[in-house]
Amino acid sequence: MPLPFPLKRRGLLFVLSSPSGAGKSTIARMLLTQDDKIDISVSATTRPPRPGEVHGKDYFFVSDEEFDRMVEAGEFLEWAHVFGRRYGTLNAEVRKTLAAGRDVLLDIDWQGTQQLKQVDPDIVRVFILPPSMEELERRLRSRGTDSDDVIQGRMARAAAEISHWAEYDYVLINNDVEKCRELVDNILKAERLKATRRTGLTDFVRGLIG
Repeated sequence: MPLPFPLKRRGLLFVLSSPSGAGKSTIARMLLTQDDKIDISVSATTRPPRPGEVHGKDYFFVSDEEFDRMVEAGEFLEWAHVFGRRYGTLNAEVRKTLAAGRDVLLDIDWQGTQQLKQVDPDIVRVFILPPSMEELERRLRSRGTDSDDVIQGRMARAAAEISHWAEYDYVLINNDVEKCRELVDNILKAERLKATRRTGLTDFVRGLIG
């Protein structure tokens, strides 16, 4: 018999990390499309917008000076240098979503994940690996947007990022993007059921046992 009301729970921070080209962004988009209980954290960045990107939707595009001010004011949960630009997760945006009982998806690297763990230890960390370095390079080249020098730089960074795999709660190999997305979805569903996050259980159990 279904419950006459949904049990209250607090939102969780759900981190996806991977080297560039391993499929993290694709899986994140699929997850957001198929799950209406999670929102992606819109980061601030000092890089210029790419064609089609919208300020406030894809990123908050800010100047270096504004980013410095935001760091000084403590407005970031975490921030990091990535390919010569800076990216930061906005504290106020994340806290607002969590307070509403919704989950927050963070598309960040291992540096940001380490910082975030220090600020809020109750996070779920998922790292996505490519099936091989050869396949990773093939995916990067298939984009047709980067020079050989840029691709080699991304490959070197990928090796450095992969070395941090053991710092994550879950590690998946993206050999099939749909299967990998399904595993990510299963992790998210299981983490939502943890008793420590289901704040409504206390009142429910009291009602059961009197």
